[in-house]
Amino acid sequence: MLVHPQFDPIAVHLGPLAVRWYGLMYLLGFALFILLGRYRIKQNSKGAFTNNMLDDMLFYGVLGVILGGRLGFVIFYQFGYYLQHPLEIFAVWQGGMSFHGGFLGVITAMAVLARKYKLPWLAVTDFIAPLVPLGLGAGRLGNFINAELWGRPTDVSWGMIFPDVDAIPRHPSQLYEFALEGIAFFVLLWLYSAKPRPVGAVSGMFLVGYGVFRSAAEFFREPDDGFMGVLTLGISMGQWLSLPMIVAGVIMIAWAYRTPSVPPVRETVDKPARPAPSRKRNGR
Repeated sequence: MLVHPQFDPIAVHLGPLAVRWYGLMYLLGFALFILLGRYRIKQNSKGAFTNNMLDDMLFYGVLGVILGGRLGFVIFYQFGYYLQHPLEIFAVWQGGMSFHGGFLGVITAMAVLARKYKLPWLAVTDFIAPLVPLGLGAGRLGNFINAELWGRPTDVSWGMIFPDVDAIPRHPSQLYEFALEGIAFFVLLWLYSAKPRPVGAVSGMFLVGYGVFRSAAEFFREPDDGFMGVLTLGISMGQWLSLPMIVAGVIMIAWAYRTPSVPPVRETVDKPARPAPSRKRNGR
């Protein structure tokens, strides 16, 4: 059996300021977003997106992640507690973020950005979808460093003991989620988006892919009993919140391929018009 290394959650002290590993993982995710976004823009130089727009996407996205993630945690997981302690909603330094809330925050932010640049909303979400998974993976590494969101008890040879929890070997579910929601999800979306797709198809694949990978990982993750863990039918809150994503994603993909007359953004920008062919009469 393995034992969790019990990392110090603080990476470095800068005077009175303590820089935590979890915060650094967020910064890593944002940096990867910019690097991958610039690569996609460079590869499609005639597309609708620019580096300045990418910077705006990151700014709007950060706001969506923080505000949506916090409100999602409050509403989905501990609504009763925060209803009695409303001022603690703003105590984000105490922890408590929800992916599904952050997701809703980001898509709302992208709707605002799409309106600003007069672009189709789904074209914007199609562009950013492949840039997100590695950031999600970085967040799961932060969970592992903090020894939080640990797995269910197990007898597999790679079971890990989390000393701050108990002496029972558990699945290192944070690493499972890193592999699924981070690496595998990134490969899936990056390869799928490498070819022209109808508008909305990549966004739909994001919903399906995340919902499936998250639901699979939840079978190995210890339910958050204090945060409405296992609910009806033995399904966790994370799985219940992922089910609508899967259904919506399947519908979006089907809708996208039923409207082939709507081409991808990359084929709608700066494409020179062909001159009309000349008509020659043969004189007969």
